[in-house]
Amino acid sequence: MPRGDKSSYTDKQKRQAEHIEEGYEERGASKEEAERRAWATVNKTTKGGKKSGSGRGKVEDHSPERKGGKIGGKAKRASSKKSTKKATAKKGASKKAALHGKTD
Repeated sequence: MPRGDKSSYTDKQKRQAEHIEEGYEERGASKEEAERRAWATVNKTTKGGKKSGSGRGKVEDHSPERKGGKIGGKAKRASSKKSTKKATAKKGASKKAALHGKTD
């Protein structure tokens, strides 16, 4: 079996890789890079290719699938800090005062 042969993967794994690949392409990765990352994610999640048979099942690790969402959410969490909220409130108050002709 040559490197890169996907015959030992189940249909479910192939569908997962295709779906993950589409997500990476939407984020701007090239076709080749998206495919590479997708199969890396599937391998990490399902621990490589699987074949049918009794007792061959392995527990799936979904942490690499969650990783992307957590990284993407950091920017949102950072913007909700108290100092940022205070600065935004002051800015809004000064604009409101300027609209109504009030000065401090």
